[in-house]
Amino acid sequence: MELETPVSIPDRMFFRIGEVADIVGVKPYVLRYWESEFSLLSPNKSNSQQRMYSRTDVENALLIKHLLYDLRFSIEGAKKRIAEMRRQGELSEARKVKVVVEAETLDAIAQAKRELKDLIELCSQDQ
Repeated sequence: MELETPVSIPDRMFFRIGEVADIVGVKPYVLRYWESEFSLLSPNKSNSQQRMYSRTDVENALLIKHLLYDLRFSIEGAKKRIAEMRRQGELSEARKVKVVVEAETLDAIAQAKRELKDLIELCSQDQ
């Protein structure tokens, strides 16, 4: 299952709830609600009881958002779809697809930057 829009997740091990909310595009209270509904989303807590989301948690939150917001599943429907994906081994495959799309996007951005630098250099030489 491919996400509508690839999202860039910073290369870190842990994220706080506000950071995850920004990445996923929802409010922190939505993430807390999803935690109560989806066993797939279960961040660890720090010594100060702050939620610490792993990269996998962020990917799972993106998947939940995709099911609920993009595909318009109900909570129960999304739970059933996630259970199906687990049984069929699609859950890890969905993550792999997203990572490949993200890598391709980053490559395209790097290529565009190189081309822009070349154009700037050409413009500078003409002056």
